[in-house]
Amino acid sequence: MTMLESAPDFLGVVGLDLGIALAMILLTQLLDSSRAFDRALFGAVTSALLVSYGAWRWGATLGPLDFTFAALWRRAYFLFEAIAVIYTLMSIAILCRRADRSREADEAGAYLEASRSWPAVDVFICTYNEPQDVLEKSVLLAKAMDYPRLTVWVLDDTRRAWLKDYCQEVGVRYVTRPTNEGAKAGNLNNGLAATARADASPLILVLDADFAPHRNLLKRVVGLFRDGKVAVVQTPQFYFNADPIQHNLMASKAWVDDQRIFFDVFQPAKDAVDAAFCVGTSFVVRRDRLEEIGGFPDAAVSEDINLTYTMMRRGYVTRWLNERLSVGLAAEGLPEYVTQRARWCLGTIQVALLREGPLRGAGYTLSQRVHYLHGVLNWLCKPFILFVLAAPSVYWFLGVPAFEADIVDFLRRAVPALVAFYAYSDWISRRRTLPVFMEVTHMMTAVAVTWTLVTCLYRPFGRPFKVTDKGGDRTRTIVRWDSLRFFGGLLLVSCAAIGWGLYGPDAPSEPSAVDMLNFIWAGIAALLAGVACLVCFERPRQHREELFEVEGRATLGVEGGAHEGGLTRLTTFDAALRLDAPAPGLVEGARVRLEHAGLPASAAIVSAVEGCEVTLKLDLTESERRARVLWLYARPNDNLPLEANWGAAVAGLVRRGVGAD
Repeated sequence: MTMLESAPDFLGVVGLDLGIALAMILLTQLLDSSRAFDRALFGAVTSALLVSYGAWRWGATLGPLDFTFAALWRRAYFLFEAIAVIYTLMSIAILCRRADRSREADEAGAYLEASRSWPAVDVFICTYNEPQDVLEKSVLLAKAMDYPRLTVWVLDDTRRAWLKDYCQEVGVRYVTRPTNEGAKAGNLNNGLAATARADASPLILVLDADFAPHRNLLKRVVGLFRDGKVAVVQTPQFYFNADPIQHNLMASKAWVDDQRIFFDVFQPAKDAVDAAFCVGTSFVVRRDRLEEIGGFPDAAVSEDINLTYTMMRRGYVTRWLNERLSVGLAAEGLPEYVTQRARWCLGTIQVALLREGPLRGAGYTLSQRVHYLHGVLNWLCKPFILFVLAAPSVYWFLGVPAFEADIVDFLRRAVPALVAFYAYSDWISRRRTLPVFMEVTHMMTAVAVTWTLVTCLYRPFGRPFKVTDKGGDRTRTIVRWDSLRFFGGLLLVSCAAIGWGLYGPDAPSEPSAVDMLNFIWAGIAALLAGVACLVCFERPRQHREELFEVEGRATLGVEGGAHEGGLTRLTTFDAALRLDAPAPGLVEGARVRLEHAGLPASAAIVSAVEGCEVTLKLDLTESERRARVLWLYARPNDNLPLEANWGAAVAGLVRRGVGAD
């Protein structure tokens, strides 16, 4: 059917779609995602449109069942699309509830403060191969926490002599072991055994080597253990550096990291039904509960989620305290980012397959099982991204559409569901999603996750634990060729499909509505693949640490005088100031002295001067450098955005696309 022949119906359904889009926008403005009724109402509207779309897809678009490529392709596409729809419907249902433990933490903390009955805490810092400049943030900040009874233990799984000496120097305990059996869980169990004694601390704070606790972490958390069924209290992960996607797309100040939705939106919802789970770092666990289950479980590579669900079988729960209480180092390179997500996928599937796991074992509530299934579906959705990207090329080169449908029916069923999905996602996540950026984020890991799922079909267990590399030289451009070849090939194929549809031997003289749909679809696939290609060119990171955006008055002492100004950025290596007035005598290479509140004065060298903007390279003694580490990481920072900004993100993407830096 041509566009002209179907014009009346076409225009009518387009008008309907526009009306639905306006209604969705209106709902985002009138409803408040903090109210349970509003979440249920918006969720019900979105679910109704999704169910209508799914029923239409099942009943009207698959065509006859036979063993031709066309029939098999449509059903394979539909299978993974159905998984994505079911996952979305489950998400909407889950997000109707939400828990906030902050008031409970306030009351419990006030009681402990008044009674001076703070329980003792052992801090376990797990380290494998991290360099000192990564590890020291965790060590120094753990030691400096505002808590009356704590002992810091560094659990070294690579037996480094220099680290033992460093621990002795800064006054923390050092523990190692001769083998790496059990990976991180084995390292934690070794620490558990090393600290077992008659007066052992009843609580254990677990930190990864690249996570620095804020000063108030323990005082905010430990009071929640007054509830005897609480075995673990988990806090969210925040980062001080941009991940590879944020950094490489020049969207560090405009696009949130991909875990924010899970931490800020889903975990509070899971906590409301006792289904929140441990995420591996910045959590506190009861020692007696650990001893009751035989220590940290090591049957899966994700010891964290396995810990939570092992506790659940005995009636204990993980509480989620949704506050910024630590800050860590995000995966800096694309391979590390992808490896990390593939490991999480593998761990989730492994726990699901365990005989005592939440899908097969006894002792779990229905809600806990449903929530775990929801987590499994999250990973099973990833192959659908690849189907979506391939579908228009399959249509143009092989003549096989992803589904058999009249364009008017497609506009009537699919477009409203898609509009509702994007509107609801932006609303419920409180501006933590953006079209294009969200899809590209999922695309970057889709191949590795899909391959992990395939290998789980025949070998889900027995693979080594892959540690996420941190630190290292990031000061040069690196091309990630494996990923670039895939996404570059996808870009070329999508563009070729458009060319074939326009100029190939079977190119239609008058494109039908379905042809136009697949032209647009191929264009979107090409756009997404092109953006993914940009991510594969890793931009240099000019600083060994991210420059923290800070505020405060500072004085720049020079020979014969001083210049006043405001401190704008700071690390333990660099600083930037905006002087109150130009300083003509201040030149590159000049030695100066930087003074600002809260830190000792330190020597520095001017590295750049542009008007009133001055950049310094700090020349610190070891004690001065450590003081800056404590000052920078001891409290929450606004280094990265907590909400997405579409305009700024697109502007950064455009600059990246034209080669600006």
